Amino acid sequence: MKRVLVLCTGNSCRSQMAEELWEFLGQGEWEAESAGSKPSGYVHPLAIEAMRELDIDLSENTSKHLDQFTEQQFDLVVTVCDNAKESCPVFSGATQTLHWPFDDPADATADATGTDEEKMKTFRRVRDEIKTKIQAFLADESA
Repeated sequence: MKRVLVLCTGNSCRSQMAEELWEFLGQGEWEAESAGSKPSGYVHPLAIEAMRELDIDLSENTSKHLDQFTEQQFDLVVTVCDNAKESCPVFSGATQTLHWPFDDPADATADATGTDEEKMKTFRRVRDEIKTKIQAFLADESA
């Protein structure tokens, strides 16, 4: 089984969604973890809701610090925000490191403003962008 670590700053939205999407799309061939350089301490409720729409449950996930993974072996480390890319330690055991920057759906500058339903549009968009990116990676890998 291959292992992937998805990193962002807060570990509350993007990396949490990516972790569970990778587990789901990897169909038992991938084990996914996520962490943050400055973990928020919670998983954003709208991220939980966006994933629930795909029948994926984030409600039991926790926000984790990347330090707890530095001694572990990963086949792939993916940073999903520029801050994480800059503050990410070198994972010497990682075969490959990729940077896939996605908008932070919890950040008002990413159009996540207004009512929760209006914010959900941004969470859905980012969720779907992450899903598409993972699907393309997995398809290329198996080709």
